[in-house]
Amino acid sequence: MQIVFSTAPADASATLALPIDKDALERSPLAGLDPAAKRVLLGAARGGRFAGDVGAIVEAFVASGEGVRQVLLLGTGDGSDAAWEKAGGALTAKLLTSGVTTVTVDLAGAGVSAKAAALFAAAAAQRAWRHDVYRTKLPEKSKPTLNEILIVNAPAGSDAAWEYQKAVTAGMELTRTLVAEPANIIYPETFVAKVLAEIEGLGLEVTVLDEAAMGELGMGSLLGVSQGSAREARLLALKWSGAGAGDPAIALVGKGVTFDTGGISIKGAAGMEDMKWDMGGAGAVVGAMKALAARKAKANVIGVCGLVENMPDGNAIRPGDVLTSMSGQTIEVLNTDAEGRLVLCDCVTWVQRTHRPKTIVDLATLTGAMIVALGNEHGGLFANDDALADQLLQAGLATRDKLWRFPLSDTYNKLIDSPIADMKNVGPRGAGSITAAQFIQRFVDSGVKWAHLDIAGMVWSDKAGPNYDKGATGYGVRLLDRFVADNFEA
Repeated sequence: MQIVFSTAPADASATLALPIDKDALERSPLAGLDPAAKRVLLGAARGGRFAGDVGAIVEAFVASGEGVRQVLLLGTGDGSDAAWEKAGGALTAKLLTSGVTTVTVDLAGAGVSAKAAALFAAAAAQRAWRHDVYRTKLPEKSKPTLNEILIVNAPAGSDAAWEYQKAVTAGMELTRTLVAEPANIIYPETFVAKVLAEIEGLGLEVTVLDEAAMGELGMGSLLGVSQGSAREARLLALKWSGAGAGDPAIALVGKGVTFDTGGISIKGAAGMEDMKWDMGGAGAVVGAMKALAARKAKANVIGVCGLVENMPDGNAIRPGDVLTSMSGQTIEVLNTDAEGRLVLCDCVTWVQRTHRPKTIVDLATLTGAMIVALGNEHGGLFANDDALADQLLQAGLATRDKLWRFPLSDTYNKLIDSPIADMKNVGPRGAGSITAAQFIQRFVDSGVKWAHLDIAGMVWSDKAGPNYDKGATGYGVRLLDRFVADNFEA
């Protein structure tokens, strides 16, 4: 989708969209329309009971010269940033497969800020993303036609605000593509190859560890998950030094299980195909790193992804096996389907030993218990520092990638004590998301601020949302970008 902010007058024959705030139709100038066209449009609005509710659309065809012009009234609700963002997505949803190729959005008299105009454009572009790569018999009427949104009479500063949002949108597209691709296409090696191709030229410093290198480092927990797969594991690190030389202030760590069968503790067949997106945490991390680099963020950040497949062959780890992590702590594996935490713990140890960040945020589609608790409305947040938790909560509210905080305590921590090792990888049935977070916390060094985001219910959606269609949502990219921008940029 091409977004263009233009100072040129709109083409009098082009499809036109006019944003309208809640209950503001009667006082709207309906820019660019003659009196006859305004009468037709107002009649259509009244007939359709259009009142400017956010995302509501009414359309009419009006005379224009020798021809006819399509005009849409687009509700922007209370005029907030969130409302403008939702309106942008609604416009694309309406026109994406309509046959229209270009729409002009006239902001004259809309009273919109540059930030809201850019968010409108970003949501419009994000809502256009689709993954039709493997659909060879898609009906012509189902194919996207809309390829350009021309925004005219935008407020000063909209171009610069859009460039920021354009970088975030590009990061979300990378995340969505990785999440949507099937596991025979995206596995640890090809995940790395895809990301390297997407970030080329952005100035990110790349580190890739293969299984031999991780074995030398003693990453027995991560490699234990991988040992049942024919696909080799990888560790991918992307470092951005936008604030100059020195260690990164923050590390973003993502779970990248490119397919999760559950291993020997195998999952049920129903819905197992969804486990191609069990690398959603790693997808969010690399998408955020692309966004930060593309917009030249003035912060030092490293993104780390532990990439494995969890498969049940004769060499796979068994329930009852004991693994030795990179930290030296030992883990009794009671359930091989609790594998994400085994991957994350070695990644957390590796980044602390090699890059010494003062803050770590990990993201993972970690537990089904999180979906039971929160459904698909919030990601779960766990943190060892209240200020860090508040920063993430605020970033979630600002970007609509919402979070909800859960507790941590020594009582929960004791639930994963093992009689034969330092810990076991699962606790009892109750508080499953909390004990998973407690497991990861055991690998965080003293003095390091840490947060764990369990995003199991957020990376994939069975219904369309404000800025996404059914499928991969891109959740986490906007959240992490805003969190870094508000708290770590110089």
